[in-house]
Amino acid sequence: MTKSLSQPEQRDSAVAPLRDCSDPPLQKKDVELLLVKEQNGVQYTSSNLLEPRSPRYSPTAAEPERETWGKKIDFLLSVIGFSVDLANVWRFPYLCYKNGGGAFLIPYILFLVIAGMPLFYMELALGQYNREGAATVWKICPLFKGVGYAVILIALYVGFYYNVIIAWSLYYLFASFTLEELPWTKCGNPWNSPNCIDPKLINASTFAAGTTYSKYKITPAAEFYERRVLQLHLSRGIQDIGLPQWQLTLCLVVVVITVFFSLWKGVKTSGKVVWITATLPYVVLSVLLIHGLTLPGAYDGIKAYLNIDFRRLKEATVWIDAATQIFYSLGAGFGVLIAFASYNRFDNNCYRDALMTSTINCVTSFISGFAIFSILGYMAHVYKVKIQDVATEGAGLVFIIYPEAISTLKGSTFWAVVFFIMLLSLGIDSSMGGMEAVITGLADDFHILKKHRKLFTFGVSFGTFLIALFCITNGGIYVLTLLDTFAAGTSILFAVLIEAIGVSWFYGVDRFSEDIQQMMGFKPGLYWRLCWKFVSPAFLLFVVIASIVTFKPLTYDEYVFPPWANSVGWGIALSSMILVPVYALYKLLKARGTFKERLAYCITPENEHHLVTEGNVRQYKFQHWVSI
Repeated sequence: MTKSLSQPEQRDSAVAPLRDCSDPPLQKKDVELLLVKEQNGVQYTSSNLLEPRSPRYSPTAAEPERETWGKKIDFLLSVIGFSVDLANVWRFPYLCYKNGGGAFLIPYILFLVIAGMPLFYMELALGQYNREGAATVWKICPLFKGVGYAVILIALYVGFYYNVIIAWSLYYLFASFTLEELPWTKCGNPWNSPNCIDPKLINASTFAAGTTYSKYKITPAAEFYERRVLQLHLSRGIQDIGLPQWQLTLCLVVVVITVFFSLWKGVKTSGKVVWITATLPYVVLSVLLIHGLTLPGAYDGIKAYLNIDFRRLKEATVWIDAATQIFYSLGAGFGVLIAFASYNRFDNNCYRDALMTSTINCVTSFISGFAIFSILGYMAHVYKVKIQDVATEGAGLVFIIYPEAISTLKGSTFWAVVFFIMLLSLGIDSSMGGMEAVITGLADDFHILKKHRKLFTFGVSFGTFLIALFCITNGGIYVLTLLDTFAAGTSILFAVLIEAIGVSWFYGVDRFSEDIQQMMGFKPGLYWRLCWKFVSPAFLLFVVIASIVTFKPLTYDEYVFPPWANSVGWGIALSSMILVPVYALYKLLKARGTFKERLAYCITPENEHHLVTEGNVRQYKFQHWVSI
């Protein structure tokens, strides 16, 4: 008998046909038991007795069994592949170097333990228990369903420009296949300007005040990126973006087709793709690290990376950087973790998964710093400049500085190919995760979309491709910068803050803990419950406020965006955030009864609405708000 049958409140009866002792033993799958369950006054039958436990929200006989991962490792690799992305390589190492080296690890690890891991664990448990995407998972508290729609829209926005960055990587990969010098090694190419200068002729005395080598935009590598790939020199600003470039369009088509065919049949196919895309970066990173450590100047680079300066911990910006990095690095809030976990077996140990995958993500960020700064140390040694002159973050690191350093190595073509294959694999599975959040979130809410998943997946892929075309025009980098700043900035922080409040306060930490106990057989410890109820919401509120206070008008290098562009950006951010109060208002107006009754229906799980009719509203009792 299963655990669910041993609970007296379910009043289940089981009847099985007798068989002769001489009959051969029956397999589990051949045993048919008739269950008559009474739940919320509705009786239904089920022949599924194989799961050791079952959620409160059991599927009816008319609903098909939810798809599950082919293997446990498919799920783990998908989560790791999504959370370990380009930011682990191009942002964390520089933040660590800039904010006190090894001292930065103190606030980083602190925020990981008190907020990052609890949020990660919460989303995995939420998705696995309810077996739903980011929107329909809010049957636990219907008033907050707008949060689900908000994160789905944000994930869609990110898909508009994230695939473009992968397309750049693909372009660089194609350009790396050459028997001669890499195309960003020397000046004299058709795309170079008359001001292009050989890097070896540059020294620290050449720089203007406040300028570093990484900001020097007339090196062959910098001009290849801005004048050949982006063709930025042909645009006067965001008001003059021009037409899409055919080379980048072809690369974008390849990326979108790859993502589409990885997702069109569900997690059975995407779970196999991540065997390559999630593991390959670790192989390449190891090779780059080992080779980087053998280069002259590598020790100086790593020394600069880990240089401990505890005085920096007095600065608020260090703590803000650590908080925002841990949040964005783990990827909570985009609906991806909920979607992935919804395809798990009900009794899967998501607690262990949360600890393991979040730890792997953060360790990867730390280790990647050695691979990055060993090369930066070598580059500073070759050009006879300081580490601080070549240290940078973002696209400038992976598309200018690192490729330039690679071009000076023996066998530069091989190292370039390897590096950009790593960037491709880092990006592809993160893009797959974002799109899966959109597909699962909407398909679970609108069953006609689930019935035609392949067509719906094609529609989402094609839609993101069309919008992404704006990002591969001559001024496309301006559009991409605007989207990157506003689409998933304050808006995603706000959405996850409301999500944490909805789960921990309105649904209730005690009830959420009981759900986890029903899945895994043990209740989360007091530490996790306190983090969910108090620490995580406080952490998210801190990050939301910090993101607003530290906001600066949009710029790209020396280019300052016009005021209307910032207004458009905030409009994009508000377009997702507004869904939270709008849906809450819609739900309240749609419900019947007095305002108190309407509110009760909106904050009570859907399977307990009969209790509202009886006047037994859990959230109207003081005990609900103080229990942990």
